[in-house]
Amino acid sequence: MAQITASLVKELRERTGAGMMDCKKALQETGGDIEAAVDWLRKKGLAAAAKKAGRAATEGLVAVVTEDGRGAVVEVNSETDFVARNETFQELVGRIARLALAVKGDEAALRQATVAETGRSVEEEITHAIATIGENIRLRRAAYLEVSPGLVAGYVHAQSAPGMGRIGVLVALRSEAPAERLAELGKQLAMQVAAASPQAVSVERLDPKVVAREREILTEQARASGKPENIIQKMVEGRLRKFYEEAVLLEQRFVMDPDRKVRDVLAAFAKETGAPVEVVDFVRMALGEGLERREDDFAAEVARMSGS
Repeated sequence: MAQITASLVKELRERTGAGMMDCKKALQETGGDIEAAVDWLRKKGLAAAAKKAGRAATEGLVAVVTEDGRGAVVEVNSETDFVARNETFQELVGRIARLALAVKGDEAALRQATVAETGRSVEEEITHAIATIGENIRLRRAAYLEVSPGLVAGYVHAQSAPGMGRIGVLVALRSEAPAERLAELGKQLAMQVAAASPQAVSVERLDPKVVAREREILTEQARASGKPENIIQKMVEGRLRKFYEEAVLLEQRFVMDPDRKVRDVLAAFAKETGAPVEVVDFVRMALGEGLERREDDFAAEVARMSGS
């Protein structure tokens, strides 16, 4: 039998887009004949993954996994929302999310992490799923939070499977408050982040460029009123406070009690439990945000499928 070298496996992978393990098996099955190996992969439906990998993928699932003081969230895209309801796809996303927790959200490490159930890397598992499901699939991003003492709370909005949906949120809370009370508060804050989409935990942690841009816009708007400069500056500061109430988590109105700000809720919690609580950080991941979604002409698609 011909020796199956790494360079041969690499060449076959580049030609077909199939996973490393699938390429190695194909070469073993065909005695190292690369052309025969291409045919072998095509017959198994694995070579088709290369073409599908170029197609737009803006649907899919966001998955959240938490474990005491740690949490991970991932976005895995597919071409259509039908695939998001596919059990095979959901199983893949769940495995990727659990591995994201293990590698602390490091995307490069995650792509190379081994899926215990199959022995393939995440990257290879995705290629295999593309061939099996028939749509382009891609791991778009991953994030991780860790805190001690305290916990990382998770929340999934528009859930279509346990721990998976269209919006995933992590909130890291540092506190020595009772775990049950802290978990309840964490879930409420995660729901707040999902609903109100803040940009930062506090005013101090807002991107200075964002604040400067907002100040510039508000100043120009105020000058259009024709009022004196000292009045304009007061107008700008007042409108900036309004901006902070929208963009900053601690300054937002609490969705479950709009009469209080989030900072007031935290203060009340600390007083009730006798333990200070700090929102260390949060992550909000919404499916497909920032991606250009394809607008399909359904009639044209039907015509193409029917050959008319």
